[in-house]
Amino acid sequence: MNQEEIQTPESQNQFDPKTLLYNYLRNWYWFAISLLLCLLTAFIYLRYSTPEYEVSTKILIKDGEKGGTTDPSAAFSDLNIFQSNQNISNEIEVLKGRSITYRVLEELNLETTFYTEGNIKTSEIYGQSSPIKITLSSLDSIALGKRIKIVIKDKNQYTLTDEKGEQQYSFGKQVVKDYATFTLTASGKVEEGKTILIQFNDLTKMASAYNKIISIAPVNKDASVLSISLIDAVPQKAENIINKLVEVYIREAIDDKNQIAKNTVKFIDERLNYLVAELEDVEKNVENYKRENKITDLGVSAQQSIQEASQYGRQLADYQTQISILESIESYMKNSGEDELVPSSMGIQDPTLVDLTSKFNELQLERQRLLRTVQPASPLLISLEEQLKNLRGNIQENLNNIKRSLIITRNNLSAKAGGFESRISQIPSAERNLLEIQREQGIKQALYGYLLQKREESAISLASAVSNTRVIDSAMSNDYPVSPKKIIIILSALLLGIGLPIAGLYIEDLLDDKVGNMRDVEKITDAPVLGELVHHDEEHALVVQKGSRTAIAELFRLIRTNLQFAAPGKQAKVLMVTSSMSGEGKTFFSINIGASLALSGKRVVLLEFDIRKPKLMKDIGLTSKGKGFTSFLVNDELVLSDIVQEAKLVDNLWVIPSGPIPPNPSELLLSPKIEKLFDELRQHFDIIIIDTSPIGQVADAFSLAPYADVTAYMVRYNYTFRQQMHIVNDIRTNKKMPNLMMVLNDAKKENSYGYGYGYGYGYGYGYGEDIQKNTFKERIKRYLTR
Repeated sequence: MNQEEIQTPESQNQFDPKTLLYNYLRNWYWFAISLLLCLLTAFIYLRYSTPEYEVSTKILIKDGEKGGTTDPSAAFSDLNIFQSNQNISNEIEVLKGRSITYRVLEELNLETTFYTEGNIKTSEIYGQSSPIKITLSSLDSIALGKRIKIVIKDKNQYTLTDEKGEQQYSFGKQVVKDYATFTLTASGKVEEGKTILIQFNDLTKMASAYNKIISIAPVNKDASVLSISLIDAVPQKAENIINKLVEVYIREAIDDKNQIAKNTVKFIDERLNYLVAELEDVEKNVENYKRENKITDLGVSAQQSIQEASQYGRQLADYQTQISILESIESYMKNSGEDELVPSSMGIQDPTLVDLTSKFNELQLERQRLLRTVQPASPLLISLEEQLKNLRGNIQENLNNIKRSLIITRNNLSAKAGGFESRISQIPSAERNLLEIQREQGIKQALYGYLLQKREESAISLASAVSNTRVIDSAMSNDYPVSPKKIIIILSALLLGIGLPIAGLYIEDLLDDKVGNMRDVEKITDAPVLGELVHHDEEHALVVQKGSRTAIAELFRLIRTNLQFAAPGKQAKVLMVTSSMSGEGKTFFSINIGASLALSGKRVVLLEFDIRKPKLMKDIGLTSKGKGFTSFLVNDELVLSDIVQEAKLVDNLWVIPSGPIPPNPSELLLSPKIEKLFDELRQHFDIIIIDTSPIGQVADAFSLAPYADVTAYMVRYNYTFRQQMHIVNDIRTNKKMPNLMMVLNDAKKENSYGYGYGYGYGYGYGYGEDIQKNTFKERIKRYLTR
């Protein structure tokens, strides 16, 4: 036999998108309700949520490594103290500093925030949109985080409400409270009756909060351009904060750069004042000596010797100048305070001194910057001061070493110059003394000229100092809010509206352990289905009557037809009806299938064999009159005619009641008289229908199984547990009952899974398969030949 024609539970347990879709379409109202609620929630959220806008700016950091550096003091490149190479990562950290953000908020006077009350939400107002302005004279720490309520009465007066109650004030007059002293002024947009909330802010906490939401990042890794952005509900406020942040950053960068130049100019001015006095004294000595000795010019004869001596003299003057500069720097280092910067090396071409001086000044500036944000006892500051102390000692030691080297060189030159003294011994002592005086004058003039030049260079650098930062684009907000995103919210609402019912139905299906449709049965067992009965709301049990054309009556007629093929090869005279548990419709099915068979002209008898809980007689409106098959089994004097009653429902239908309930029903059903009873019934009736007890609870039906030709196993939708379907598999595997077939009872629209219900078992059980292959007869034949 072709195995593809056999529909096993494994072959049925496959994903069926059509069934799943039909299940969802059948519950369309849940989807409609869910979509409506989700879209309504999304609309309310979009209506009352506060939109937020992104404000951004771009600045260029003139980093020498990445290009773009244009230093106006480049003409004075020998002044290393005025050159600056900024690192973009360091500048990002400076911009993210809490101290700089605190100064931004302070300069913008954001100690207070204004809010306007609405019916549902409270919104912030800022700048020109605020009808009132506040001027703070003092603010106590107890006011931080506090809100006060202002109600505008008219253009001149308002009421203030705080924890102490409500008071009336006039605009422009100072308000003195224990937590703050301030003055409120009205703008031109005053609305009578408008309520304004004023909140006093803790700028320290506010700065920390803004540090977290201000985004600073390079535009790309190859550029030294920074993008600074902020998302806020008030675009104008965000623009002001970003612009002020850049402004404060540039201003502080210029201040740091000018500090060294200012200290150098101060030092040079002090030295120039001292040298001017010394130079005046030397020039007066030259003038007086020439006047006294009447000297106007040196002799031509001594000119050559004097020139050679003068050459050594110039060298001596140069070294003496450097020694004097070193002595001046040493003096300044000893007398300057701990916060003072070291002046430039003033032309001393010693790389070690230049490097030490540069490092000392960088650490001094870093120390001054830290003092703005940390306490003097900070470990970071103490470590920095220790480094400065060590560097100061290293600079002084280096100055001493350089001076000693210059003194040795000067002494050597002096010794060489002494050789020329013999050549000019003939020169009048007056001219020799004049030469010594002029030599001293030259040293002073050279030092004065050098200092004057360096002062001018420092002054030019100070005057032309600009920031190494250039603003590319000023802060500007987007026209459309970045939050909430309407499209995303609406799409999320649509997805949620569809997803919630799907999830709910899926979870409901997972938690439901009862038979809900045909597919639930087919997943567990491949037992053939005799038919399916729809739900009916009629109170009386009999639904099959002569001339009845209801749907359920037609279904019983269909099952009657299917019974012809239930026992191939022999006549199916005895039909046993059982189920897993009570309440699945055994009695209802027995009565109506019996009525349907009786209407076809057959003599039918109903046996009420549910002796533990009989209800067949009650449902058809008859009484047993104390006699039944239990009486027949225990009383040998009773004959069949004594216990058979006419059902009086339709013609050709009789019934045998159960009789009195015995104390030992299981043992009673093993009586040999039962076989005699069935033999007599087969002689007098065409069809025998046995209404038995549920086999999931008692074993009575198994005792009657040998006398049956066909077994109808009742399964009730939304009542029978899926686990109980394994009982059917056990019966069929162990052949405990003959020709077992299932009858699916109480089918409703929700029990269908996409193909309709209640019809078609006799005409095409396969639901859309080939009709010739899927008639009930063909299905039974395949089942019996397996």
